[in-house]
Amino acid sequence: MNIEYYDDIIIGGGKAGKTLAPALAAKGRKTALVERSLTMIGGGCINIACIPTKTMVASAEVVHTVQNSAAYGVKTNEPTVDLAEVIQRKRSVVLAAREMNLHNLEAALGENLIIGTAGFVDSKALEVVTTEGNTRLLSAERLFINTGTRPLIPPVSGLKETGFLTNESIMELEQLPEHLIVLGSGYIGLEFAQMFRRFGSCVTVIGQSEQILSQQDPDIAIAVQTLLEREGIEFLLKAKVLSVDRVGNATKLQIQIADRAIELQCSHLLVAVGRVPTTDSLNLAAADVVMDSSGFIPVNDRLETNIPGIWALGDINGGPQYTHISLDDYRIVKANLIDGGNRSRNDRLVPSCLFIDPELAQLGLTETAAQQQGYAIRVAKLDASAIPRARTLGQTDGLLKAIVDSKTGHILGCSLLCHAAGEMISTVQMVMQAQMPYTVLRDGVLTHPTMTEGLNLLFSKL
Repeated sequence: MNIEYYDDIIIGGGKAGKTLAPALAAKGRKTALVERSLTMIGGGCINIACIPTKTMVASAEVVHTVQNSAAYGVKTNEPTVDLAEVIQRKRSVVLAAREMNLHNLEAALGENLIIGTAGFVDSKALEVVTTEGNTRLLSAERLFINTGTRPLIPPVSGLKETGFLTNESIMELEQLPEHLIVLGSGYIGLEFAQMFRRFGSCVTVIGQSEQILSQQDPDIAIAVQTLLEREGIEFLLKAKVLSVDRVGNATKLQIQIADRAIELQCSHLLVAVGRVPTTDSLNLAAADVVMDSSGFIPVNDRLETNIPGIWALGDINGGPQYTHISLDDYRIVKANLIDGGNRSRNDRLVPSCLFIDPELAQLGLTETAAQQQGYAIRVAKLDASAIPRARTLGQTDGLLKAIVDSKTGHILGCSLLCHAAGEMISTVQMVMQAQMPYTVLRDGVLTHPTMTEGLNLLFSKL
């Protein structure tokens, strides 16, 4: 087999990979990007994760707005949800993003955009089986792994035989579930729980921990659970699923809660208990690349694996599984390999956002984590209903919370459960990154009336 030589090869076209490939090619380096399927061009974010889910969340928010329009003095009929049309809108948004990414990659790489599945032969070579069934042998000075994650399927008796939905397959349903049970009370599970409840499904969420959103402070988790329960979502926590069975058109679950065994029945079952790395097909042993016990690829602060000349970017390296982290991984590699810099992932401030309605945005330390790390802290809390803009919008649900270092006045962390929280958290982030005291937000002249003005009120609580 002829060996095809490159300067750089990227396996996987997620945010880091699809951004890095054109940047390397623009510097005159012969660069190949291997992506497993044309339907995954652009990576998981635009095809099966962020973009499609938030497109469907928007449809669910429209339903909720129409249902509550009378509160705004607008009388309308009860909305009818056509799930097939919701799905078609989602497909259209995804297709447009995918085609834009395909155009950009073809323009930058030409025939060096390769559609197929890659596996290592050694630390400098890959065997790629293309979607046409051909096998190619590629070699490069530098290789970058950016293959992302897939849904974790727990070893529950009968689950695989019974059939279930994942975050991918649930977004292809064109008939509304009568009763959706969600296994998992984290970000993915809660977004779909609220979405399908608003579409009209009966929804039950099953979680193993004492609280939903186990990484959040209890008061924030309780506030989220309360507003979702108010919409009619049922929660079963500290619960273990023992077995799953399919009887006729129903899925039956045997569940243990403390010393009590119960049986639940549903029409559809969504498994949303976490993600696992897509490393199984890479044959990493042939390159002597080390994986951890979960299959993620450990990297140093410059995102290099244990093997010189091989980097791991995005979800696959075990860091926070956010598209904005994958983008920053690209920035680190670009700075170090293209721009002659010396950048690392140390001390980067990572925001997150749960896209329920209202949103939950979080940044830095929680109160619990700050206490565990020995900080002397001050805590500010504010009900979202205190924000004038929230009242004008009729969006008064939620709780804002900030953690401040008592000694320095610096903000250690912030949790915003309110309308537009995902936008507001960026203002807090800029202050934290600049290492300015909380008084900058307390005393800053912020536009009235806006949701961000709520930060004046929150930090005034100190």
